[in-house]
Amino acid sequence: MTRMRAVDAIALILEKEGSVETFGLPGAAINPLYSAMRAHGGIRHTLARHVEGASHMADGYTRAAPGNIGVCIGTSGPAGTDMITGLYAAQADSQPILCLTGQAPVAVLDKEDFQAVDIASIAEPLTKMATTVLEAGQVPGTFQKAFQLMRSSRPGPVLIDLPLDVQQTEIDFDIDTYEPLPVTTPRATAAQAEKVLDMLAEAEHPLIIAGGGVLNADAAEQLVELAELLDVPVSPTLMGWGAIPDDHRLMAGMVGIQTHTLYGNASFLEADVVLGLGNRWANRHTGDLETYRTGRRFIHVDIEPTQIGRVFAPDYSVVSDAGAMLEALLTAARRRLEAGSGVSFGDWARRCAERKGTLQRRTHFDDIPIKPQRVYQEMNAAFGREATYVTTIGLSQIAGAQMLHAYRPRSWINAGQAGPLGWTGPAALGVAKATPERQVVALSGDYDFQFMVEELAVGAQHRIPYVHVVVNNSYLGLIRQAQRGFEMDFEVSLAFENINASGPAAGYGVDHVAVAEGLGCKALRVEEPGRIGPAFAEARELAEEHRVPVVVEIILERITNISMGASLDAINEFEPMAESPEDAPTALVALQS
Repeated sequence: MTRMRAVDAIALILEKEGSVETFGLPGAAINPLYSAMRAHGGIRHTLARHVEGASHMADGYTRAAPGNIGVCIGTSGPAGTDMITGLYAAQADSQPILCLTGQAPVAVLDKEDFQAVDIASIAEPLTKMATTVLEAGQVPGTFQKAFQLMRSSRPGPVLIDLPLDVQQTEIDFDIDTYEPLPVTTPRATAAQAEKVLDMLAEAEHPLIIAGGGVLNADAAEQLVELAELLDVPVSPTLMGWGAIPDDHRLMAGMVGIQTHTLYGNASFLEADVVLGLGNRWANRHTGDLETYRTGRRFIHVDIEPTQIGRVFAPDYSVVSDAGAMLEALLTAARRRLEAGSGVSFGDWARRCAERKGTLQRRTHFDDIPIKPQRVYQEMNAAFGREATYVTTIGLSQIAGAQMLHAYRPRSWINAGQAGPLGWTGPAALGVAKATPERQVVALSGDYDFQFMVEELAVGAQHRIPYVHVVVNNSYLGLIRQAQRGFEMDFEVSLAFENINASGPAAGYGVDHVAVAEGLGCKALRVEEPGRIGPAFAEARELAEEHRVPVVVEIILERITNISMGASLDAINEFEPMAESPEDAPTALVALQS
């Protein structure tokens, strides 16, 4: 056995578990762990400007590629409480991140010592495990259990709180014989797969809803294979977007009351059997449940037993990892096809595909100030199939999901359920750190951008390039639109006359270009629609040349209402629909007359 400090064992365990990308801020109560990471040499670290930002960076890193588990680190007291929002965002979307906090020595935990807070109790509702390690000898087992929990069943975050004296206590530890614990995941049976196929065979218009669980299981290829084998259209949820390429013939369009396509909603409303794979039936997807459920039967497959029936009782359910369910369905479907008893829904699939050439929203506007729809059209043209989009919440996210395109798994990375403002920037840094070969494009409204804007300096310091598109209407746009029902426009405007700025943008308040440049990044401002495309091209060149984040601020008209409604059949449209292919030039299918 080798004698070492507990923190030196932690560094070795992180390496063996494959989590060597960390984000955080050192402090007195966590300095021993930093000394161990420095001595180890193989644990990479990105110094954040805010501890909440570090948690979102770890979250973005996790979401960027299968198998990733990002690690965020902070000292005692407020560092842990700052990371609670990051834990919530990860837990809500089933993302495993490991949060490590320093803590006061064990002997003073109940004596109101400086920056000593019971962070484990605070974090417990938002994690799969939250614990303060009181004995150094328990450190290896605690980390072993943490990684097993993060990977097993429904993934999620873990917080481990490390008192200062526990970190520095020597223990006997042999990394050569340390082994990760086996991952336990529920798997569908052959009988369950046969039952699902029986229900699909009884349908005339079946539809697969592919949720984030498909991506968590790294099962996008199996999803597409099953859809092709059965000729069943697929509609991804916001968290599953990219599991099937947007331009695939069986991609029916996203369904929802905010993030959706009109043709996707129309196809869903004709469906009679719906197979949900790794999804939550989230309210922004379903809208009014009576409209959503009437006239169709539902099959729900989810890795978490307590998700079954949480929103409504399905007609049939299976507790299973989405990938395992897809494998079982493929095996059964191939067997039926070989026996001559396979099913195909080609006519229905063709009708869904043809519908994609209808019900399109107009994106081509030449107005000044710029209409937001034009921005997403230009993003489609500029970034194409290779973009990895990162965003969180607001009218920018909703409109982006209505008009942008996703072609690969994990090419749309979104804090879906929690939607914390400020998540986008640090998460984009985590994504770019995980996938330096990709073109990472963040999308923020002005308020999301102003939350945690200081993290741009992290990208400048650590040379992490990405393009950050900021659509600026100087409003809390989504809240302003929601206030229409109360006949008010109250405390949602961010506009003021900036005494240090000039030109049309001076009345929009914060000078985002000056802020970004002050933080060591490059920035461009666009005020005319014809300049959007060239600005995106220039931004890509600047990011490549200088290896820093590049902000492209686009000055929008102050007020735009984005399409949404209370139910799938009652979406409010505030702009004219496309009437010709020229009205929506980057639509997946040219508008049919």
